[in-house]
Amino acid sequence: MTVRVGVLGATGAVGQRLIQLLEPHSDFEIAALTASESSAGKPYREAAKWRIDAPIPDDVADIEVGATTPEDVPDDVDLIFSSLPSSVGAEVEPDFCAAGYVVSSNSSNGRMDEDVPLIIPEVNADHLDVLEVQRDERGWDGALLKNPNCSTITMVPPLAALDDAFGLTDVRVSTLQAVSGAGYDGVTSMEIIDNAIPHIGGEEQKMETESRKLLGSFDGAEIGLHDMDVAASCNRIATIDGHLENVWADTAEDVSVGAAEDAMSEVTGIDLPSSPERLIKVFDEPDRPQPRLDRNVENGMGVGVGGFRETTDGVQFNCLAHNTMRGAAGASVLNGELLLENGYL
Repeated sequence: MTVRVGVLGATGAVGQRLIQLLEPHSDFEIAALTASESSAGKPYREAAKWRIDAPIPDDVADIEVGATTPEDVPDDVDLIFSSLPSSVGAEVEPDFCAAGYVVSSNSSNGRMDEDVPLIIPEVNADHLDVLEVQRDERGWDGALLKNPNCSTITMVPPLAALDDAFGLTDVRVSTLQAVSGAGYDGVTSMEIIDNAIPHIGGEEQKMETESRKLLGSFDGAEIGLHDMDVAASCNRIATIDGHLENVWADTAEDVSVGAAEDAMSEVTGIDLPSSPERLIKVFDEPDRPQPRLDRNVENGMGVGVGGFRETTDGVQFNCLAHNTMRGAAGASVLNGELLLENGYL
């Protein structure tokens, strides 16, 4: 039996990606779509300025868009996917959880809250059980689960492989992030053409804190942050999709390029529909991965790595992931699958 789901913020860029992924999904059935008050009451085909390079699914096009309140979502919806702006998410997501809905959210609000699991299923699925603490403390029948920032999601799987094998002490990262990460209207053409913007508001802090939570440990009561130091510098460049990152990782134990490549290439997916067979693709070519060539590794759900070299205290490498697939909508869907697999729906 399929799970009936809703999408909050359905007309936005990530909301459209969610619909693209959910409509053919064998376990999920789209039953509710919400957006701003200006879109409420309209059929989805009129409310959304569709920008995905495939037609709006016929089963979705005529769904009437509701307001983003629990009262506008049917009671028989079991799972909510949220792609709201963080300011809106902070206001309404707790209302949905208090009303009994389980929310898999891409919004940045609440990611570092002690009782909110921040999950990459192939990395830290065991953190999911902090939901029991969350329900006890907040008195919710529902629950709130977050996926990380799109830039954090790109570097953490390869870092997790290094940490498991050699231990991590310090991480430094410089990003080259695609314009789609800012939303369709987030960066104007006059800003980005013939240019790079060496600042993305709040992005450095997200990478520096979220990565430590993702690689931390859960003792059954609370999540302890990893004790590594993380420093990030984030830059917007004129690519459409795909965040490319240059990472310097210092390790507790000696590591060679070959050993680092082996540790990452051995990472596999997990038994969930959206998890790729191989999570990390290691490129031998020194000039790969590249956004235009490699963002769709494993249908956009994999991470590409390459450009390895040894440093004084560890290794340097480049990594790439599709920021609206693995880094946003696909991550939320995968977390929804994890919730279903673990009996939270």
